[in-house]
Amino acid sequence: MNATRDTVYLAVYDTLADWETGHATAYLARAGYPIRTVGPSRDPVTSLGGLRITPDLGLDEIAVDDAALLVLPGADLWDTGDELVPYARLARDFLDAGVPVAAICGATAGLAREGLLDDRNHTSNVSFYLDATGYAGAGRYVETDAVADGGLVTAGGTEPVAFAREIFALLGVYEGEVLDAWYRLFHDSDASAFPILDAAERAAAGGER
Repeated sequence: MNATRDTVYLAVYDTLADWETGHATAYLARAGYPIRTVGPSRDPVTSLGGLRITPDLGLDEIAVDDAALLVLPGADLWDTGDELVPYARLARDFLDAGVPVAAICGATAGLAREGLLDDRNHTSNVSFYLDATGYAGAGRYVETDAVADGGLVTAGGTEPVAFAREIFALLGVYEGEVLDAWYRLFHDSDASAFPILDAAERAAAGGER
């Protein structure tokens, strides 16, 4: 990977769903990706769980040309007004620049309203949740845990592990047997997957991403 395009931007805003992106960001950080939080401004925001987060950057400070990924968590605000529309527009800028975007739960509705799901296979919490946005992409909806298509990863809010799996596959963090082992360990609590993942991480620790 180009060393200048390794930053993962994690969107943070009031009411964000804490549990939806933790698997992805933790293991991206372990793989060497810097994680930078992006708020509407640098003013603190508060998650659904009551965590107070001070963003690293405001929306107007993002540099797409150093980005590896934009991650958009769900939040109540996606469905209660237009406050988060700038994040959907940012997602369009990323995708237009060839930089991947990952959206989960309510963020998928924001991207549907922006027209970004009209021509890509995608999923969400449930099909009629997106139908309510009036978007034109219903024919591309897939009933599954997570989908990657056209540089965009989507998932429902109950699938943070599958969401992370598709992100890792898209960025090449884990592949093949190792990716499967990671998923089985964290989704299925399959202890037999641990030695495979552990061996891969030990091997990676001896080299560079």
